[in-house]
Amino acid sequence: MPKIIEHVHWPDAPDMWMPYAPAIKVRGGTTVYLAGVTAAPVYHHHPHRPEEFDNMPKSMEEQARAALENLKRGLEAVNASFADVVEADRFVTDLTDQDALNRVWAEYFKDAKPATTTVQVVRLATDPRCLIEINAIAVID
Repeated sequence: MPKIIEHVHWPDAPDMWMPYAPAIKVRGGTTVYLAGVTAAPVYHHHPHRPEEFDNMPKSMEEQARAALENLKRGLEAVNASFADVVEADRFVTDLTDQDALNRVWAEYFKDAKPATTTVQVVRLATDPRCLIEINAIAVID
């Protein structure tokens, strides 16, 4: 069965832009789970070596772009794109940066609107300089 992704909105939903869909219905396809990515290099040593993260950008906009580029590489590795993402979790260290994140998010996801949750956290595990981490679920044919 070919993959069909349906973005579901409430019948009385107002006409406005949102970076996510309240619900996603998927029929067919193969589910792919993408691990959390930050602006840090995906492949780094464990235990962590702080110097490996010294070249990370500093602002939310730049870190969001770097994290989404890392997510894009993961998607490409399974022959997927942002249009195939049906769910994403965004962990940020400061919710006041959410508008900057959403601007970059729109550049990458365009009309694709996965079911999305954004959560403020005290710190991300990779490095204390990380401002955002994104994990995702995609469905491919």
